[in-house]
Amino acid sequence: MKTLRIRTFTILCLFMITLVPWVFFVAANFLETHSLKIGSNQPYDESLQKDINEAIHMIEMGSGQWRDPNWQGQLQSELHQSKLDAVILSGSDEEIYRSTDREGGLRSTERFSVIENGHVLGRVVVYLPKSNTLPTISAFAGLLLAFFIVGVEMRRFLLKPLEKMSRAARQIASGDWEVRLPKSRITEIAEVGDGFDVMVKGLRTSYQKQVKLEEERRFVISAVAHDLRTPLFALRGYLDGLEQGIAQTPEKISKYVAVCKEKSAQLDRLVEDLFTFTKMEYWDRPLNKAPIDLPVVLQQSIDSLSPSAGHKSIVINSHLAADCVVSGDAHLLERALSNLLDNAVRHTPPGGTIDVRCNKKEGKIEFMIRDSGPGFTAEELERVFEPLYRGEASRNRSTGGSGLGLTISQRIIRQHGGELTAGNDPQGGARLTGWIPAADSQLS
Repeated sequence: MKTLRIRTFTILCLFMITLVPWVFFVAANFLETHSLKIGSNQPYDESLQKDINEAIHMIEMGSGQWRDPNWQGQLQSELHQSKLDAVILSGSDEEIYRSTDREGGLRSTERFSVIENGHVLGRVVVYLPKSNTLPTISAFAGLLLAFFIVGVEMRRFLLKPLEKMSRAARQIASGDWEVRLPKSRITEIAEVGDGFDVMVKGLRTSYQKQVKLEEERRFVISAVAHDLRTPLFALRGYLDGLEQGIAQTPEKISKYVAVCKEKSAQLDRLVEDLFTFTKMEYWDRPLNKAPIDLPVVLQQSIDSLSPSAGHKSIVINSHLAADCVVSGDAHLLERALSNLLDNAVRHTPPGGTIDVRCNKKEGKIEFMIRDSGPGFTAEELERVFEPLYRGEASRNRSTGGSGLGLTISQRIIRQHGGELTAGNDPQGGARLTGWIPAADSQLS
């Protein structure tokens, strides 16, 4: 759609206001005078000039009969046929004859004196037909029409789009994001509308993000409250049992204390996971990078989880290549890999196996952790790295963990310039694979 600049529109409006009255004036003048010549004293056509000359000749020749009623009647008839009026005054300015009672107004006149033998017999004023009345009225009508047309077009091109834009702004303020902004043929208003549309899209995106963040906030609060309440409730129950003397034998007391220690350890892990997740989510601090032998970090994580794996008779097989050096934060990388191994231990059935591999390939240090558990479902593969997501509907902490381990691991790996993905191994079980740039490739 072609648009007009507002200055162009204004010039067109002024041209319209000037042109239309002029066209009306010229047209009316042509209809009345059959001529396109326009002036303050219009030249007479031949017929009018002839009538004027005849009237003047009759008055001059009848100077002796000016006061004769019969002669005045003849003059009146002659003037009426010619659409003229006349006033005859004596030499002493006494009015002798007047053809009409109306004043001449703005009509053009011909004035002459009648002189005989050196004496002024009288003065004559001949009023010509009005020739500018109809063109003037037509020009005024054209001016009114021009103002009407300009007003209609201004409302159409300027006022109505602005009114619609104002209504659209109120609808958006009330939460109606689907409102359609009006189009305009004026360039400046169209540009404002385009900017307004961009602003609305940005506000709608921000609003949707805000709604999503609010939903996530409520979910996080609910999930954390649930995860904290379960071990706290069990811990309080066993402590009350110890306080009330329910556990009377040393074996029972030892069992109660062991359960309390286990629940406190769960709380400690949950709080630590939440702290780490929050720190990585909102703290923007550079990593304390140093050369790290990734197989050593993997072996340390395997050693720390060997007791848990031994309780379930799980065998951890490691195939760690040499010269797999990366540049990164040793503490964070150990935390990430420990989370992956912990997830594998928790989901591997008793008597199962876990394979851990690490090798260097094309400037990358690749690693893989595969377990012999049930693997991921289709839904879990889509959401496995979401914060606080756990596949178990009951959120059973014995297998579900805090729901932050894989999220934290993926973000740590990404902070080091790598990537972590989840999938299912063709031979069965879950498989977590990732890579980190090798230290020499980063330096180069």
